[in-house]
Amino acid sequence: MAETGGIWENVKETIKTVVYALLIAGVFRTFLFQPFWIPSGSMKDTLLIGDFLFVNKMTYGFSYASCPSVRIPSLGIDVDAEDFCGMFKGDNERLFGSEPERGDVVVFRHPVTGYDFIKRLIGLPGDRIQVRDGLLYINDEPVQVEPDGTFEETYARQGPQQLTPQCANGIPAPGAICVKERFIETLPNGVSHEILNIRDQDTDNTGVFTVPEGHYFFMGDNRDNSTDSRVPQLMGGVGFVAYEDLVGRADRIMFSSAGRSMLYFWTWRADRFFKAVH
Repeated sequence: MAETGGIWENVKETIKTVVYALLIAGVFRTFLFQPFWIPSGSMKDTLLIGDFLFVNKMTYGFSYASCPSVRIPSLGIDVDAEDFCGMFKGDNERLFGSEPERGDVVVFRHPVTGYDFIKRLIGLPGDRIQVRDGLLYINDEPVQVEPDGTFEETYARQGPQQLTPQCANGIPAPGAICVKERFIETLPNGVSHEILNIRDQDTDNTGVFTVPEGHYFFMGDNRDNSTDSRVPQLMGGVGFVAYEDLVGRADRIMFSSAGRSMLYFWTWRADRFFKAVH
């Protein structure tokens, strides 16, 4: 009997340890940092498919969007942040909130689908945003843009979704070089970052977007391969993003995998360990 009791004691201790570990992980992810793996090429070449980073949730304070979502399709698990913290949604407020700055790279919840997106913050509340012939205008003034050569990558399937890159030089043969034009864009507050150009398309010419109070306007750095605020939500885009939908700021890439899984350590990119996000 004593031996059986000892086994049960060990089982109970193991369960307690697992529960405590899950609670600590939940608190860490809710209030401090959320892991994020870049799934698409909309932020190239600032962020590449396979970059793994932690999102700083303390930067803008906390809202319902700070609660974690748990999605594991292979196991049929789909628990949304609203399932945990939906009672806090709707007031567009944040606990210990602070305002994001133009040029921040931000993770936010899509206003309709609830999925996490990562884009660059371009427009603040009250701003007038427009794109004319591929050039960004903020409050009727063009931003400064300077040519910066090209961004080149191998034309091959990338990441777990096995996406192929879009190229300014058409559709190269597999394994050939895919080229995009690169520019340095400087926003009115002095933040400079790289943007890519692939081709002329509809989102290179838009109407004027006036950003509502309590909302923000986002764009991807890979301008011709980004679903962002240039397209309204009713048309499958992002539209304006509410303050409460912000999750946090991306500050630093921890590591980056060029393969189909972050576990394929032999595909990790040596030049992206602990790389700052600008």
